[in-house]
Amino acid sequence: MLRFEVTADDLLHSRFAISPLFELDSLIRILAGLSRNQRLPVSWAARLRPAYEQLSADPAMRAVVALHSLRQGPGFLAPPPAGMAQTIEDDLAAVRATPLALARRDVRSSLALRPCHDTQALAVLHSPDVAALLADALERAWHALLAADWLRLRVICERDVLHRSADLGRSGWAAAFDGLPRVRWRAGGIEIPQLLNAAVEVAGRGLLLVPSVFIWPGVAAHHEQPWHPAIIYAARGVAALWEPDPPPAEALAALVGRARARLLEALAEPASTTQLARSLGLAPGAVGDHLAVLLRAGLLDRARSGRSVLYRRTPLGDALAATASL
Repeated sequence: MLRFEVTADDLLHSRFAISPLFELDSLIRILAGLSRNQRLPVSWAARLRPAYEQLSADPAMRAVVALHSLRQGPGFLAPPPAGMAQTIEDDLAAVRATPLALARRDVRSSLALRPCHDTQALAVLHSPDVAALLADALERAWHALLAADWLRLRVICERDVLHRSADLGRSGWAAAFDGLPRVRWRAGGIEIPQLLNAAVEVAGRGLLLVPSVFIWPGVAAHHEQPWHPAIIYAARGVAALWEPDPPPAEALAALVGRARARLLEALAEPASTTQLARSLGLAPGAVGDHLAVLLRAGLLDRARSGRSVLYRRTPLGDALAATASL
């Protein structure tokens, strides 16, 4: 069991963050067959497999895969993100800035868990430019495997954070940690029973909480120096990602129009105009126009959260959406 020992200062400095590179790292593990429980839907695997096979012709990409095992991946290939605004460019810059001594430590640890016999991949791993070479390979993999889907995946992670932030405001950090899948709050500490036996002093740094799409149904953590302590957990709503979008209920679409029906159904949980546009593949301007109509009709209300305006269904909107789907 992994246990993070936390203090009041740690709770004060704990925050949510999003990691594009961790998602890519997890996707590569799945495609390489190095993930015990995580699987891709058949349609996603069929779409991504040819691109992955083409990437695997590159020794640097094979070196990336060589650093993964069934138990873990190297920390320096997916370092903890800084916050919610993290981009893939931020992540790759952090990988490129990895000190050579740290990269070599992680390489040795990874190869001890799963030896590699690919001489071309080993040449990359033993190069003094190993961090830059692997970052370049990850950048190519990002564009080939994940860039086209990232906005949709990011929306899932953002909406998870909105939901959990509301829980945090209502019930505090103990309830927020207990609400994370496969994580529990016990006697002033955060415990993850599924991970290795270790006790980690957070020591005033605070924890990063990172929602993930591809980690489902598992959980992961950063706990070794020099990385910021972090828990990566399965975001809410991941199951819906693997299902085709159902058409809006015909009765609701006939009443308010197909686009507005899709928006009303999507707003079972609060979301911003940008999030709705990304998740539904609609133009932000058109989404704004439809939301204004639904707002005037009393089917939605809105409230500011930081710099975003979040829309949610009113009780009337809930009743209409529920009735129309019967």
